[in-house]
Amino acid sequence: MFEGIKPRTLLSTPQEWHAFLIGFFEVLCPWKAYYKDNLPVPSPLQGEEHYYLGGRALGFITLLLILIGTAKLIQEVLI
Repeated sequence: MFEGIKPRTLLSTPQEWHAFLIGFFEVLCPWKAYYKDNLPVPSPLQGEEHYYLGGRALGFITLLLILIGTAKLIQEVLI
């Protein structure tokens, strides 16, 4: 399944990083999503959709951890 993947080639080009960061920060921003499945792929994401989705997944996990940490902090302060 993963025979052709070499770890040193992951996120090795500026286009890959760009797609990853768009996905990551898109989760953290209050604006509408840049890319939707039912629309054509925007030019910055052409061929790099998997990095975009990986960035969104990591952004979602980060946001979840921030919310849990904030709730725990509020709990400690108020109780």
